[in-house]
Amino acid sequence: MEKQPLTDPAVDDYFFTAQVGHLLRKVYQRHQAIFQQNIGEAQLTAVQFITLCALRETGPCAQTDLVRMTAVDQATIRGVVDRLKARGLIAVTQDTQDKRKVILSLTDEGTAQVGDTIPRARQVTELTYGRLNAAERVALDFLLKKMLEDEESQMT
Repeated sequence: MEKQPLTDPAVDDYFFTAQVGHLLRKVYQRHQAIFQQNIGEAQLTAVQFITLCALRETGPCAQTDLVRMTAVDQATIRGVVDRLKARGLIAVTQDTQDKRKVILSLTDEGTAQVGDTIPRARQVTELTYGRLNAAERVALDFLLKKMLEDEESQMT
C-alpha cells in the first residue's frame, strides 16, 4: 500500500527553504566560502581571525572574556588559542592575581598578521553584502543586531 502524504492546513504551507534559519545558514555558508577564497592565503580560519581581532581591540584578556567577545564556545576557543600560540601569533601568560587564570595577548607577529589581513576582511564584507545597496546593508545590520539583542535578553 502506497503511503499518502498527510495534509494539514497548518503545515502545508511550510517550506524549509523559506525559513529564516535556512536562509541564514545559506548566507553564512556563502560568507565562509568568500572568507576562505580571500583570506585563505593568510592560513587563518574565520574563528582564528576574529580571535586575533578581539585581542587587537581589547588588549590582553582572559580566555573566558574571549569566549564572551567572540561568541565561540570554550572548547573551540581552547583549540584556536593552542593553534595561534603554536604559530607565534598570541602569547599566553599566567594572571598575576589568579594563578589558575591565563591572559592572552597578541604577539608582534599576531598584530602584524591582523593588520595585513584586515584589508582583505573588508573585501570579504563587501563581497558578502553582494548586491545590497547602502540602505539595505544598514537595514540588514540593524535587523541582525536586533535579533541578537532578543537572544541576549532571553539569556539573562
